[in-house]
Amino acid sequence: MRSVSLHINGHAVDVDVDHNTLLVDFLRDTQGLTGTHVGCDTSQCGACTVLVDGLPVKSCSVLLVQLDGCDITTIEGLAVGDTLHPMQAAFKENHGLQCGFCTPGMVMAGIGMAERHATLDAQTIRKELEGNLCRCTGYHNIVKAIAAGAKAMRGEA
Repeated sequence: MRSVSLHINGHAVDVDVDHNTLLVDFLRDTQGLTGTHVGCDTSQCGACTVLVDGLPVKSCSVLLVQLDGCDITTIEGLAVGDTLHPMQAAFKENHGLQCGFCTPGMVMAGIGMAERHATLDAQTIRKELEGNLCRCTGYHNIVKAIAAGAKAMRGEA
């Protein structure tokens, strides 16, 4: 067991965990944050993507003990009350989802892209989505949603 202190969606969490506890399992099973989905357990699909210190990370590939002192943001931590985060709103407005299983990971990946790039074109978005799989769409509306969300995050909506 090891003691870990971190912030999840703005809340301080201090916990003793086994050394092999994956972030995704801790979020879902211990914290009840089931918006972070488990799709493949091999970091291939991106459904488990969360933000760690503002950067998108596949939570099935990181141990909780590696995150001592970090800030974790899950899909549940984005909206403020009934007000969606600009990226969430863009996914809704641009129908960037179908079944919704991949959507939390896509939204988190989109936020990471928007934070890293001053402008985002479709080619860049598609390249950076290579590690996030959607089995329902052709990605067209996901790309549109991320572009719109990035503009809204910059106040250009």
